[in-house]
Amino acid sequence: MKCRKLENGKWECYAEGPRDPITNKRNPIRRQSVKKSTAQRKVKETLEALQSGIDGQTANHLPFREVAVEWMDVYEQSGVKKSTVRSRQSTVNLLNTYLGDLAIGRITHKVIQDMIMDLHRKDFSKSLLTHVKVTANFIFRHAQKQRLRMDNPVDHIVIPRRRQTVEEIESEEIKEKYFERDELERFLAATRTDGLIFDEEWFFLIAFTGLRAGELCSLRWSDIDFEESQIRITKTMDSPGAIKDYELTPPKSVQSIRIVDIDDNVINMLKRLKLNQLESRMKFRKDAENYHDKNFVFCRQKTGYPFSTKFLYRRYLRLCEKAGITKLDGPHILRHTHVTMLTEAEVDLDTIMNRVGHADAKTTKNIYTHITKKMKKNASKKVEIHYGEIFSAYFEA
Repeated sequence: MKCRKLENGKWECYAEGPRDPITNKRNPIRRQSVKKSTAQRKVKETLEALQSGIDGQTANHLPFREVAVEWMDVYEQSGVKKSTVRSRQSTVNLLNTYLGDLAIGRITHKVIQDMIMDLHRKDFSKSLLTHVKVTANFIFRHAQKQRLRMDNPVDHIVIPRRRQTVEEIESEEIKEKYFERDELERFLAATRTDGLIFDEEWFFLIAFTGLRAGELCSLRWSDIDFEESQIRITKTMDSPGAIKDYELTPPKSVQSIRIVDIDDNVINMLKRLKLNQLESRMKFRKDAENYHDKNFVFCRQKTGYPFSTKFLYRRYLRLCEKAGITKLDGPHILRHTHVTMLTEAEVDLDTIMNRVGHADAKTTKNIYTHITKKMKKNASKKVEIHYGEIFSAYFEA
């Protein structure tokens, strides 16, 4: 590499590039900068890119959004769930507001870090920032495979942390993740006194089986084994738009595929529900031709179409208002409540994890730890209540 200082005060460095495969001639690489070291670095980077087959001309003109579209096409065909694809596309849309019109080859580490910091200042959550970083990483790795970049500007990006306030810490206490016994009783009582159709069955079933809302909505009668008192979980409901466009997809993870034992109360409730469903079919038999007969446990009486998880969430909020409950996380809180019920029944953690379909769930473990600690304290109090007089008598004597 040779360098010379130009009359305008800038430095120009140049080196022989690789031979042209057609003409066999070497093309000189020239780069200018105020600093000699910068000009040298630019020549070196260009030379390395050419030697590695990087298409610098395309990379310096191809917009980020076009590369993102290419990657999304590949991602959609990788076997991920449609709901995951929609979530990823939403993140790509956010990335495009910052990077969309920039050339894929000209986006630097600083550009990415500045984007993350701006999102942080706008009070986006840490989980969303992580999602943005991961998605950007996927896209730039795709660009590397397409010979559009040598490096990945997402490497070593830092996601800032926001210090929590005392109020936030207190609001996130683990006890907010589940219903206390009195809250559960009030909520379930509301399903009977103020509930609409299916409210009682939906929420009793989640509370006493630990099913996810999507698993509940996708249940078919063939999943219920009345002889063995079991429910088989093999799918979940995905219904982003109109319910007629619903899709049954594999559950959240391999561990989510499971068989859940149920007690006689749940079995009897399901038997009554099935009988009521048959009676309803007879009532609306004139609409039988248009009936969506897919054997769903919970379906609309006239059409047979299943319910969405969003519908369940709205019903949950309505009942919370009726019962005077302020824990509005959604039906999932009943699933967590089921974990507390099992823990208080002294079921071991591994069995609980298998029952609710978790391989490694932080919330489940935290609830288990919290409840067991409370049980230990209660055990000490019970001893004091039943045998405290012996202790007192001994020291008073």
